[in-house]
Amino acid sequence: MNTTAPEIVLGTMDFGTRVEPGRAFAILDSFVASGGVWLDTANCYSFWNDPRGTGGASERLIGAWLRARPGLRDRLRIATKVRHNPLVPHSWPDSAEGLSARAVHAGVEESLGRLGVDHVDLLWAHAEDRSVPLEETVGAFGELVTKGTVLRVGAANHAAWRVERARALAREQGVEPWSALQLRHSLVQPRPLTPLAEAGHRMLTAEDLDLARSEGLSVWSYSALLWGSYVRADKPLPDTYDHPGTTRVLAVLGEVAAELSATPNQVVLAWLMRQGIAPIVGASRVEQIEEALAARDVRLADEHVARFAQAR
Repeated sequence: MNTTAPEIVLGTMDFGTRVEPGRAFAILDSFVASGGVWLDTANCYSFWNDPRGTGGASERLIGAWLRARPGLRDRLRIATKVRHNPLVPHSWPDSAEGLSARAVHAGVEESLGRLGVDHVDLLWAHAEDRSVPLEETVGAFGELVTKGTVLRVGAANHAAWRVERARALAREQGVEPWSALQLRHSLVQPRPLTPLAEAGHRMLTAEDLDLARSEGLSVWSYSALLWGSYVRADKPLPDTYDHPGTTRVLAVLGEVAAELSATPNQVVLAWLMRQGIAPIVGASRVEQIEEALAARDVRLADEHVARFAQAR
């Protein structure tokens, strides 16, 4: 895995839709004021919450915020994704853009326009598109790096073997390879081999971590706090998490949080970062991102990590 210390990433999926501009601006301001660097968005966010039935709201909001905050762009890193944006309003997945070379180039050009920037720092392939030859997708991503409109490229929700194959193809083509993985991961885990209710989500696996460690890839985790389920009684964990291991891990989580005078959310984030994983945290209120960023000061001991491992 990449040895660079992982950072907490601000997830902006709901900005411009469920999180209205005033609150989103306040969250972004607080994030930057506290030393936050990475913003994570996608060109499809959030078409399912937008009356227009297409994505782009999150990127437009970030673009508006950057225009209102001159000089901030150089202090930030922006990651966006292509693959899922509906080309026909209210028609998904039938009209999802996919990962053809044409779709990738068009998607990035439109994202840059909405964001009001000349490049993004990291471009993710949001999910696999097996209708397109992997060689074509890899080449398109590499061309964008060569042009300078994208600085790094990565794969979200991809199987480890596909990422490894893509990296080999990039070497053959002489282009920039995917150097980052984004997958779903948190302290508690669903029952093994149980399908997830959330369409398109792919869990982080041992194979992903093996690949990251052997190739020096960065790893980001989404749904890191499981939609507030660690701390909110009105946000119960999905049924797939209903097993004895969850009960044991949550008990240890409560004990460790009390011992460290931290919140359960902060302990979960600290646990992820201690493994070299950058957690993506969504927020709808300023106090939520403030709480999350305070996890940078939570120090888990080896004994704490061992207790979590034993509880599984």
